[in-house]
Amino acid sequence: MKTKNEPALQAYIANYFQEYLVSERGVSDHTLRVYAYTIKAFVDYLYRIKHISIDKMNLPDFNRRNVNDFLDWLQSEKHITDRTRNNRLATLRSFAKYMQYEDITHMNQWHDILSIKKKNEAKTIVQYLSVEGIRSLLKVIPTDTKEGRRNLALIALIYDSGARAQEIADLTPSDVRLTYPYQVTLFGKGRKSRLVPIQEESCQLLKSYMQEHSLLNAYNNRHPLFYNASGNKLTTAGITYILQKYITMAHEVDPDNVPAHLSPHGLRHSKAMHLVAASVNLVYIRDILGHVSVKTTEIYARADSKQKRAAVENAYKNILPDVALSESHWEENSELIDWLSRLGKE
Repeated sequence: MKTKNEPALQAYIANYFQEYLVSERGVSDHTLRVYAYTIKAFVDYLYRIKHISIDKMNLPDFNRRNVNDFLDWLQSEKHITDRTRNNRLATLRSFAKYMQYEDITHMNQWHDILSIKKKNEAKTIVQYLSVEGIRSLLKVIPTDTKEGRRNLALIALIYDSGARAQEIADLTPSDVRLTYPYQVTLFGKGRKSRLVPIQEESCQLLKSYMQEHSLLNAYNNRHPLFYNASGNKLTTAGITYILQKYITMAHEVDPDNVPAHLSPHGLRHSKAMHLVAASVNLVYIRDILGHVSVKTTEIYARADSKQKRAAVENAYKNILPDVALSESHWEENSELIDWLSRLGKE
């Protein structure tokens, strides 16, 4: 709500977060933080780079040129990737879409922002661990301390469920089913919930960990499943730190199967790739990972080069005559070999 002395831009930004994102859309805390970070960075850019006083910022300042300049500045000065740029743009476009209904007097301005195109992102190679790599990783986690046992349960669950780090951070004991069929309830993007089956071995690790920390008691049902020394739930940064510590150790022991660096998302990729290798239907993998469309899941099918090579080799039929495979035919024709050798050199 706009007050008499409050600049319009600040008022609309406050309403966007409080009334639209929180009350109407019910976005997760993680999404709220990401959106807030982008809007704050844009406002800060207008103040520091465009020299627009914060208390004088108004709706016309939130325009296509300033948005494009902001995105270009992030790439040139902060060295963000095209993917991150597109994520920042998505947030700013979300605000512009909201403003179409809140401020029709600047409709062309909002349409201009919505018309900004995403950049084509360079296709990245999916980084994942082989099954042997997963074994090597879990093997280096000590089980002779409470912290080690917690971390083993944590990392095993991330892999087994294929969950995002934030989804793991948000888990409570009530989200885990410890009797058959073993499963966890994950809350993904947009707070959409999904049931994901887990293996009995992962479930037993979880059960032992929960018993040790009194998390099976009813009064702890809503307590964070994985928490730090202060009793607060682990952050995604904390989960990343824990995983990287053991990735470093596993890499020293088994450098052929474990890279020097891997994020929690790399474990999610690993689970997806192993499901593809096991010929699990892509629709099921989509549901496990919480993808909106199976098209997103298809990246894993395209990424498995070993599977593709095996499929091609299994389907191969020899159609070449024996003479085509003979090396002596080429060796005898020295003039042809010489001519081929000279190509591009003369």
